[in-house]
Amino acid sequence: MYQSHRTYYLKESKGSRRWLLFLEGGWYCFNRENCNTRYDTMRRLMSSNEWPLTKTGTGILSSQPEENPHWWNANMVFIPYCSSDVWSGASSKSEKSEYAFMGALIIQEVIKELVGKGLSNAKVLLLAGSSAGGTGVLLNVDRVAEQLEEMGYQGIQVRGLADSGWFLDNKQYRRTDCIDTITCAPTEAIRRGIRYWNGIVPERCRVQFKEGEEWNCFFGYKIYPTLRCPVFVVQWLFDEAQLTVDNVHLTGQPVQEGQWLYIQNLGRELRNTLKDVVASFAPACLSHEIITRNHWTDIQVKGTSLPRALHCWDRSLHESNKNGKAPLKGCPIHLIDSCPWPHCNPSCPTIRDQFTGQEMNVIQFLMHMGFDVQKMAQQQGLEPSKLLGMLSSGS
Repeated sequence: MYQSHRTYYLKESKGSRRWLLFLEGGWYCFNRENCNTRYDTMRRLMSSNEWPLTKTGTGILSSQPEENPHWWNANMVFIPYCSSDVWSGASSKSEKSEYAFMGALIIQEVIKELVGKGLSNAKVLLLAGSSAGGTGVLLNVDRVAEQLEEMGYQGIQVRGLADSGWFLDNKQYRRTDCIDTITCAPTEAIRRGIRYWNGIVPERCRVQFKEGEEWNCFFGYKIYPTLRCPVFVVQWLFDEAQLTVDNVHLTGQPVQEGQWLYIQNLGRELRNTLKDVVASFAPACLSHEIITRNHWTDIQVKGTSLPRALHCWDRSLHESNKNGKAPLKGCPIHLIDSCPWPHCNPSCPTIRDQFTGQEMNVIQFLMHMGFDVQKMAQQQGLEPSKLLGMLSSGS
């Protein structure tokens, strides 16, 4: 059970020198109109008034070894997302806005307060987050490291774990005007947001771009090369939030061929942006967020689960601190699916029909998406039955 401390929830683990700080996600709003709507319909994402007194951690925030073999014994901190600014804002209420966007400042304040609660003795601080919280990790991890150094805690190793926050500033499947959070193209929403939130991005990324182009730093593949702290990137190759902003809506109607090609191409593009990311886990599934799901231990890429990959990453950082050896044998940290379409990995989370709630297997799902097995088999030069066999085994 996590106890509430106004802006965050804490579950202490006295014997451990590992701290996990988790940034919650939940999209964003970028003008007065859609922030008002958000306030009316999703108030807990804009105000702490209705937060419960305690929370139970799940997935990587669970203190059960079965559910969280990786870090069950760590000190856990859950920071709810009430700033709607992708954790980038640094402004209090102003004339032009009745809202305060203080995501980046909230993180700094929580760190200050935790130092008095044992964080000062930490060996490792893992800043993790999902969705907008995952992007928040990329935007804040170096700043947290600098903050702790300035406070005199040079010994704490700060690392990042970004889940489902590695977005592409790609072309939408169908271009739509920027009317609300859902229709707005990724770059346009962030461009408007930064101005509205008074958002800040890390210095080392900012200087790579012209003034007014800071929005670039919200996109993982552009900010990652500028980061000093080690970051582990977890990203579904077919992320539902990415498809939403790209206007691919899988509504139970068969997918048109153009959409199908667009989806496959998205997987290729994403895979491409991850090729130089040292520590990454990217399954070929259609989903969104993973590390706080209780089934997060079930997904595998090339036979390795995510908790195992994180363990290998921990070990590799520990070893490289000592002697900078080559990657550990049998302990991979760069895991990216190479099969080309959603759910070609048999360990993907179960898919449900959005209308009936029925579970589907891969073949039903592909048929449901309007996937033409005959035609696909022809393109790959295979017998249809052989292709179906490959699909169900995920090869």
